[in-house]
Amino acid sequence: MKQQNIRNFAIVAHIDHGKSTLSDRLIEYTGGLQSREMKAQVLDSMDIERERGITIKAQTVRLNYTAKDGQVYQLNLMDTPGHVDFSYEVSRSLAACEGALILVDATQGVQAQTLANAYLALDNDLEMLPVLNKIDLPSSDVDGTRAQIADVIGLDAGDALCVSGKTGAGVPELLEEIVQRLPAPRGNENAPARALLVDSWYDSYLGVVVLVRVVDGRLTRGQKIRFMATGAEYLIEKIGYFTPKMVDVDSLETGEIGFIITGMKTIHDCKVGDTIVDARNGVNCEPLPGFKPSVPVVFASFFPVESDDYPALRDGAEKLALNDASFVFTVEKSSALGFGLRCGFLGLLHMEIISERLRREFNLNLINTVPSVLYKVYLRDGSVIDLENPADMPDPTRIASIEEPWVRATIMMPDKYMGGIMSLCSERRGVQENISYVGNRAVLVYQLPLAEIVFDFYDRVKSLSSGYASFDYVVQGYRPSDLVKVSILVNDENVEPLSFMCHRSFAEKRGRQIVERLKDLIPRHQFKIPLQAAIGGKIIARETIAAYRKDVTAKCYGGDITRKRKLLEKQKEGKKRMRTFGNVEIPQSAFINALKVGN
Repeated sequence: MKQQNIRNFAIVAHIDHGKSTLSDRLIEYTGGLQSREMKAQVLDSMDIERERGITIKAQTVRLNYTAKDGQVYQLNLMDTPGHVDFSYEVSRSLAACEGALILVDATQGVQAQTLANAYLALDNDLEMLPVLNKIDLPSSDVDGTRAQIADVIGLDAGDALCVSGKTGAGVPELLEEIVQRLPAPRGNENAPARALLVDSWYDSYLGVVVLVRVVDGRLTRGQKIRFMATGAEYLIEKIGYFTPKMVDVDSLETGEIGFIITGMKTIHDCKVGDTIVDARNGVNCEPLPGFKPSVPVVFASFFPVESDDYPALRDGAEKLALNDASFVFTVEKSSALGFGLRCGFLGLLHMEIISERLRREFNLNLINTVPSVLYKVYLRDGSVIDLENPADMPDPTRIASIEEPWVRATIMMPDKYMGGIMSLCSERRGVQENISYVGNRAVLVYQLPLAEIVFDFYDRVKSLSSGYASFDYVVQGYRPSDLVKVSILVNDENVEPLSFMCHRSFAEKRGRQIVERLKDLIPRHQFKIPLQAAIGGKIIARETIAAYRKDVTAKCYGGDITRKRKLLEKQKEGKKRMRTFGNVEIPQSAFINALKVGN
């Protein structure tokens, strides 16, 4: 295919604005799949995507389109996720494209993630094409949405196309606009082969499958290639593209997107964003800019319920890390839970998805610890520690100050819900930065501590606004804060997996919640068990699990009270001795339920 007839573009939008449905119509119209092979959201291939109705992985598909001028065009479409936790997938997809369709739901208007993704496209210097979706719905407001796109994003939307991903209305006109307005790739066809590694995943039959965008030259079957970041060299055994079915070809030309399979068995040779070159002629090639490394913002530990499952957990995590470059992990050992992994995520939904995929795809039963963010601890000797696990907190006497990450959050909503949202932000230690209005919609910008929004902030925003508000955030940097480590003591012994970091003003409330929950989860013993939440040596909350009690006076019938008292004192002494030497058995189920994120 000639380079000038290739169009590489991504569809970006807010959650539920119809990206995957519009992709279905484009595939159907261009004949990528026959009608009997079509199903709703055909590019959402994972079970978890179909169940939740969200896109988690960006997917690529090649479509052949014959334009009105009679020329055949190759369209490489990338369907991207909408949720803020998967924005790294979006930025990677945009790096492989020259254009982007900014899709806006005509019934909801511009939302927070629409704005964030439009800025990502702008950063990648892409040609942007605004498209209004869901025009078949009676509540659609085409003129109002066009005005919002101009006011909020700054794109001229006077001639923005109107389509319906559901009915297919406007799709032929959209395809014409794509080939007319989006630019063709600009690569050197005669240069040595150079390609960008966009994505990779593990296939149990084929080994590692690598998705590439050829920037210069061509990749052919049987060619020896080199991965510049790792220096690994392989022969291309299989090469092709997705329609979305796998189609084998002999070569991928300049500007095309497709996959290569090299028989790679070790996942460490494959780094997303790496440059692939010809092993013989590409030694002096400049590496491509690649992608900014993703920075995890939420950390949690995963432990297998059965300790024998640890090797399977590690193997599963390595395969998922190959498929998801924003997921990182290190090995961790806990005295209570054995070997596990300390994992980094882009958000709580990202953590949920990884946890669910490990359970389903690798048949693992896992315990997740309380999620935390990355703190910077400044010690009195001048050194700085990155603290991602509260268990690693140094002695408080050595600490000069602690800093926590803050974010710049953008919340868009109908103005009648603004009061409740502002109260929520103030509750979470937020600092208001800006308020603006677009029609009857308010745009709130707040500075907020990341630790206050990773748990239930998104759910609360949706609840307070009857589902109409949208929320997006960008990590800004670190600020000093009055943070403390809350330890949980069971029978005067510190249980590290239950410890957590929080602001001093919330420590008592959160400590009380955990000990109250543990009181219901730990079974009674023959002796009293104190449950305490403490900051250093100061106890801030306490509950007591009552002991089983045997009626030792049952055999006394009448007689002097001193006999009963003597038996009760003897029992009391025995319980005291038992409490000193006895071990509290905390069942695995207590850990699982105490550490549940939703609680």
